[in-house]
Formats: sequence, structure tokens, C-alpha cells
Amino acid sequence: MLAFVPAVMFFALFCVSVREDRRRFLNAVLLGLTFITAAAAVLSQVRHLPEPLPLVVFALVLLVPAFGTVALGVFLVANGITMIRKEGRSPANLLSLLAGLAVFVVIGMLLYVRDSGTPLLDGIFLTVILLAVYVSFLFLCFLAYAYLYGRIKVRGDVDYVVMLGSGLIGGERVPPLLASRLEKGRQIYLAQSARGAEPPLLLTSGGQGPDEKLPEARAMADWLRERGVPEEHLRREELSRTTTENLTFSRALMLEERSDAMCVVVTNDFHAFRAAMTARRAGVNGQVLGSPTARYFLPSATIREFVAVFWEHRAVNLSICGVLAALGLLLTLVRW
Repeated sequence: MLAFVPAVMFFALFCVSVREDRRRFLNAVLLGLTFITAAAAVLSQVRHLPEPLPLVVFALVLLVPAFGTVALGVFLVANGITMIRKEGRSPANLLSLLAGLAVFVVIGMLLYVRDSGTPLLDGIFLTVILLAVYVSFLFLCFLAYAYLYGRIKVRGDVDYVVMLGSGLIGGERVPPLLASRLEKGRQIYLAQSARGAEPPLLLTSGGQGPDEKLPEARAMADWLRERGVPEEHLRREELSRTTTENLTFSRALMLEERSDAMCVVVTNDFHAFRAAMTARRAGVNGQVLGSPTARYFLPSATIREFVAVFWEHRAVNLSICGVLAALGLLLTLVRW
């Protein structure tokens, strides 16, 4: 049973870290390490299992990931085509298509390295594969923990519901993506009011872009007021241009009125975990909840969020990528 000790240790660290703050990316990494060490422990004990369980375990550990990778590549390519058809060919909309093609490129490299007799080319491909494995591990950690984080519910009373802005249609109208956030915030407001608690204040956050006729926060507040939210329960933050500014400026407004203000922040589901990490850095006292997003939009949006998180931790990630590249080069020199 000693084989399971690393998995137990990583899971214990995961629980402690989550208890301290659910908004850390470290939680995602610890969760991933827990699964990897647990799988390795199961494989190390497979010889002690009665037939045909060893075959079942190997099939689950080896075949499911293999077929799953191919299926993922097909799904991402298909989704990329859908994104182009519905949203246009902007770089952000090409992410799922490019990710799907990258999956098949890496698979091709794996097959080529197996049969290739060129050490230099094998070394280059090996380096790319090592980097792909590392990035894939982080992405799966991000995906799994973001899903878990998205299951958070509002517990107890909150003083504010902060809704993060996005671009306006025609510079003045709330688009469906933003309307989803506002409706989620309104539902929290109604649920808190129905419990007999003092209704939370709805704080809309978003400045005015160069192509917009009014600040996003003002258009958002108008949307809420038209749906029955009283003016006295609305607050506006009209200066921010980024998520960091959204949260920093909103925190300042909340603290002006209540020094111990507790809030929930509402954004779209694909953005919730990264917004939570930003809220932690900004010192916001509250968790982040996600509102529904069109399913076809989720893959590209999730990949974009992961890229942003990867870059936010670039010092660590680029250092590890450098070590892996050096390892690939070293193995190439040894074989040459």
C-alpha cells in the first residue's frame, strides 16, 4: 500500500490548499498530481488483481486516453469550423481549430519518432512532445478544477453582487453573453431577498470603450432596472477597462460603504476560475460564480482562458518548458 502514499499526500495538500483559498491555481495542479500518482499506484498493484481485472485496468489507463485524444482532436476541429461559421475568423475564434490540428500533429510526431532513424529529427520531435505533455497536463488540471470551482453555490448572506462587464452591441445595447451574467446576478438578488435577508446591492462594473456610446456599467444597470431592480439597490463602477480593474475598482467602491463587505462576483462560466484568481490577487472578499454560455462557444473560450492563466504564471511555466527543451536536446546529443 506504500504505492498510494504519494496520492494520499497530494490529496491532503489539495484539501488544505482548497480550505485556505479555493481561488488558487495551485489547487488545480495538486488535483492533477493526485490523479496521476493514484493511477501510477493502481498500475503498480495490478499484478495482484485476479483475472481479467488487469486487462481491464490496462485498457482504461492506456486505450481510453489514446482514443480519447483522437476524439478530442476531432471534436476541436469540428468546433473550430462551427466557430468560424457562427463567429467569424478572428484569431480568438480559431483557437479550438488550431488546438485540434495540434493534437493530430503531436500524434503524427509520436508515430514518426517510433519509426524514424534520424536522431536530430527525433530529438526535435521528442522536445515538442515533452512540451505538449506538460501543457496538456496543465490544461487538464485547469479544466478539471475549473469545473469543480464552477459548482460553488451562494452560502449565507452577501452584501454585493458584482457583475463584470463586456462589450456592448452597437456601443449601447447589452449582448446575450453579458445578459447571461446580469440575469445570474438578478437571480442571486431575488433568492437572497426571498430568504428574508436584506437584499444585496447589485454592482455593475465596466468602463466605456472607444467604440461605445456609454459606460458598460450604465447599460448593465439600465438592463437590471428595466427588469424590476430598484435604483436604490444598484451601484455602478464606470472606469474599468480590464478584469483586474473591474475587481480592484469594485472593491474600492464596496469598502467605501462597508468595510467588511462580502460579495459574489458574476461572470460567464468559462471565465469564472480565472476571474477568481484575479479576485484573490485584488483582495476581493468573495467567490466568483459563472453564468451559462452557448455550448459551441465554450471550447475556444476555455482555451483562451487557459492561455491567459498559463501566461500569468509565465515565470514558472517558461522555466519548466526551458528545462524540458534542454532535456530533449540532451537526449538528442546522447543518441547522436
